[in-house]
Amino acid sequence: MSLEKPYLDVPGTTIFDAEQSRKGYWLNQFCMSLMKAENRERFKADQRKYLDEWPMTEEQKQAVLNADLNKAISLGGNIYFLAKLGATHGKSFQQMAGSMTGMTEEEYRDMMISGGRSPEGNRYTGENGTAQPQNQPQGHGSGKLL
Repeated sequence: MSLEKPYLDVPGTTIFDAEQSRKGYWLNQFCMSLMKAENRERFKADQRKYLDEWPMTEEQKQAVLNADLNKAISLGGNIYFLAKLGATHGKSFQQMAGSMTGMTEEEYRDMMISGGRSPEGNRYTGENGTAQPQNQPQGHGSGKLL
């Protein structure tokens, strides 16, 4: 039985709810494994081999290999877990956020310092939360770390 989720129609936003958590469980567990230096070294030595130790979907593994954070989030990744992947690649959270918005780190920083992104065009896509994601166009910014 599907729950009604009126919060799913915020443009460009993936809400990390229970469904996303279930979908991304192993992806997020993989990211948490990167907290240990020995696991980061094993991952960097042979990313595919290390990923194949985890029961993630092929699409999730490909998002990790491509360092595509937006795709990983759409597949259940949580940004706080994915931050471990970014750190493993030597990226700051600010660099990660910039890559996810299609901006350079400097552009992202300047935008945030000046008050953030305008809410115009970034509000609900349907009145009273009626638009659901299955009715929305799919697409992501680059979101690539590398």
